Amino acid sequence: MPATIAVTGQFLVRHDAERGTVRLSVALEGSSRDDVVERAARLHGEMGRQLGALHDPAAGPVTSWSSDQLRVWGQRPWNQEGRQLPVVYYAAAGVAATFVDVAVLSSWLTEISLLDGITVDGVTWGLTEDTLAAITDEARRGAIAAAAHKAAVYAESLGLSRVRATALSDPGLLEHDDGPSPKGAARLSAFAADASRPGGFTLRPEEITVEVVVHARFAAE
Repeated sequence: MPATIAVTGQFLVRHDAERGTVRLSVALEGSSRDDVVERAARLHGEMGRQLGALHDPAAGPVTSWSSDQLRVWGQRPWNQEGRQLPVVYYAAAGVAATFVDVAVLSSWLTEISLLDGITVDGVTWGLTEDTLAAITDEARRGAIAAAAHKAAVYAESLGLSRVRATALSDPGLLEHDDGPSPKGAARLSAFAADASRPGGFTLRPEEITVEVVVHARFAAE
């Protein structure tokens, strides 16, 4: 007697990170507005000059970078006795840059992070668009093959030998599909930094994983 077999197929592909996007903040404070603005603008400009010298959209080591406008504001803090103190001025801006050479990124972070007023907010690892598309296709093919294999095993256990796919979808798209919705997208790992030398960054890019899950129905006879 024919049977309907509904299964999920899952496949995971790992690939070394190919680029890292670093996010940094310039933040200074002081009692003189002009002094704070001048120091922040000088520091912000120095970062821009360094990144501009490394920038090459095709070959890197920096393929793209951007910076926010410098923001300046002041506020009067309060002391422990509840008395308002003189105005403190602040200046801040964010900078982001994408590196395709981890060694250059590590070296640059070591140098720039020593400057007063610079904070390294983090590094996000990623893949090029071409690589991400290629390994996503690989994961999709693997997930479909896994679903077909699982259905064949189920059919064999029922004493059936012929298996034919009747429906295939991403999770949750098949009609009356009440199963859980598994994770199924590219996951970009966070960075790891190791102070192996004083004030230094040794970055260890983690693997990028692309996981695809498909839902499928098969007719077995």
